[in-house]
Parts: sequence; structure tokens; C-alpha cells
Amino acid sequence: MTSTELIRRASIQDLHELLADQSRYWGDRDLRAQHLPVLVREFPETSLVAVCDNEIHGYILGFVTPAATAYAHLIATRDDARGTGLGRRLYAAFADAARRQGAARLKAITSPTNAGSIAFHRSLGFGTELVPDYSGPGQDRIVFGMELR
Repeated sequence: MTSTELIRRASIQDLHELLADQSRYWGDRDLRAQHLPVLVREFPETSLVAVCDNEIHGYILGFVTPAATAYAHLIATRDDARGTGLGRRLYAAFADAARRQGAARLKAITSPTNAGSIAFHRSLGFGTELVPDYSGPGQDRIVFGMELR
């Protein structure tokens, strides 16, 4: 990214832009239904966008649970921003915001077939656990976890 990168709270307008351009972030996977406006409205401190040259290049949507776990619901970088370290910077900003809310750990999930997500989270230091039926019968998930320092 250039020196004009800014990571800030996401707005509902940002969410609309992300949904309109979702293939730039997710390719052929249609994850529009996972982009819940309630996350942006009710958890603004942990719903973040990375803006560079007035365009959104990446985002992370999540929240902190009452049990002090910061759950990253979605994280994505635009196709032309991959490999720049933006995902790491978004997670760092998310972790900082979560710490300010008392979070002690980070958590995320993905499907066992999402090799890119698994490799990315492992590179950040997340532990991984395959949890059978996590999202319902026959819907196993990889659960990522990491303690915040």
C-alpha cells in the first residue's frame, strides 16, 4: 500500500460498497449474506476498513464477546492488494481495538478446504483445531485461536 493508507471504522456506506464489489474480495464465492449490517452498526470499534487513495482495499468485521474473545467474522483484501501485508495490518488494528475492549484472545473460523485462510492465519501465529459439526451436522470448521499479549 502507499503512504495514504488509513485503517478506520467501517460505515454502512462502506458495507454497501463492499457488497457491490464483493467479487474483488471473494472471487466466485458469494459471501454477501455474511456481511451483516448489525456488525458495523453495533460493533463499530472492531469493524474496520483499510482505505488507500479513497478506495477500500480491505476490511475486517468482528466483535468482542463477553468472555473476552475477539471474534473476526470476516477479513478480506481486494484482489489488487493481496501480498502487501494489508491483512496483517488489519488484524493488528483489530487486535488493538479488541484489547481496548478487554479482549484476551482472538478467534476466527474457516472451512477445512480454505487452504489460503488456513495458511494466512497460521502465518500470523494462530493455532488451529478441526472441530467436527461446528456449524451444524456435517459442517466441520477449522477454529483459529491466539492469545493477545
